[in-house]
Amino acid sequence: MSYIIDEESHPRHKKSRNLENVLIMQGGGSLGSFACGVYKTLVKQNVRIDIVAGTSIGAVNAAIIVGSKSDQPEKDLEDFWLEIGESNIQLIPDIFIYDWDSKIKKYLTKKISSASANAAIFGVPKMFVPRWQWWNNTGAINTVPDWDSLNPRNWTYVYDHSPLAKTLDKYIDYKKLNLAATQEESPSVFRLIITAVDVMTGKPLVFDNTQMEIKAKHILASSGYPIYGFPWVEVEDGVYGWDGSLLSNTPIREVIYVSPRNDKNIFIVENYPQKIDRLPSNMGEVVNRYKDILFSDKDMYNIQMSKLVTRHIRLIEKLYDAFEKFTDKAKINSEELKNIENEYNNLIENYGAEIRSVTRIIRSELESPTMLKNADFSTKTIKELIEQGEKKTLEKLSYCDLLNYDFNM
Repeated sequence: MSYIIDEESHPRHKKSRNLENVLIMQGGGSLGSFACGVYKTLVKQNVRIDIVAGTSIGAVNAAIIVGSKSDQPEKDLEDFWLEIGESNIQLIPDIFIYDWDSKIKKYLTKKISSASANAAIFGVPKMFVPRWQWWNNTGAINTVPDWDSLNPRNWTYVYDHSPLAKTLDKYIDYKKLNLAATQEESPSVFRLIITAVDVMTGKPLVFDNTQMEIKAKHILASSGYPIYGFPWVEVEDGVYGWDGSLLSNTPIREVIYVSPRNDKNIFIVENYPQKIDRLPSNMGEVVNRYKDILFSDKDMYNIQMSKLVTRHIRLIEKLYDAFEKFTDKAKINSEELKNIENEYNNLIENYGAEIRSVTRIIRSELESPTMLKNADFSTKTIKELIEQGEKKTLEKLSYCDLLNYDFNM
């Protein structure tokens, strides 16, 4: 789905701000490779991106794009995903079963991929390892395990995802990633916004490279999803971050909060579709669907509220024009007049970002719905998701071309 605002902004409002293209990427484990294909096509089609935002695996993707060591972020992002896929251990073979297809009312032979089971038992060494394997961060087996840490009664996490930080070191230049703090207006520098949640307070944590130095620990905190057994990460003294998808898997409101002035074209990479074509037909599909709903974009009301605020801003601008033209200011207390002018200038100059367009690029199922779809790190699936991301984005941009809309290419 896409929508575009046709009405022009008030000249005073338009003069006071820029138009930013924002790429927002959801979390979703291995489904994050879909966003790689999306970004590759955006680059090929010369769509300029100003802000890259994400949570969980979306934060990982965003950080690689912004901090790309090679200055070819689309290549670094794809190389990262292929490296992750190639490190996926494949000891358990795929299995074949007879499965009832409720749509055509007959049994069919179906292959069950073992990639998710392999990841759950053996980990994905370039990304995470389970605690029952005595792996160190180099991939070698420790000869003397920490027996106390192997007691599940003492565990607060199941998988150690610190190997991800070492993998990211190959693709991210952290000095470059944080350039926006000193070169905010440079067209060659991306603004990076990633999110997490404070374990102790339940409040959102927003890491913005124009306001702070983002390090590997912030990326790990954003991707530390506890339901799947990943740990919290201490991002500063006494502040512990968990996966931002616990609060919102599509950080639109966080982007508007930290960038309230400039208007936005928003591209949303949706790993979890909001709509499906038919009801689930078995418990596996039920679990698959509830995950879609749990992690799907819930910002429709935020977007609608933003549109309402836009209408309010436009009305205020028109009323202020009438105030300037027809009001006898001599009859207004000078202090009150100054307060009105200051409040108006503050509102128009610093707030009131308009969402000019929303373009949703939505992943579709590669095979039959499965409850473990976000844990399939096989090279085959990753390549298929990247290819699907490229195709879906090209289709969406072609549709936008039919509407004669220009994303500041």
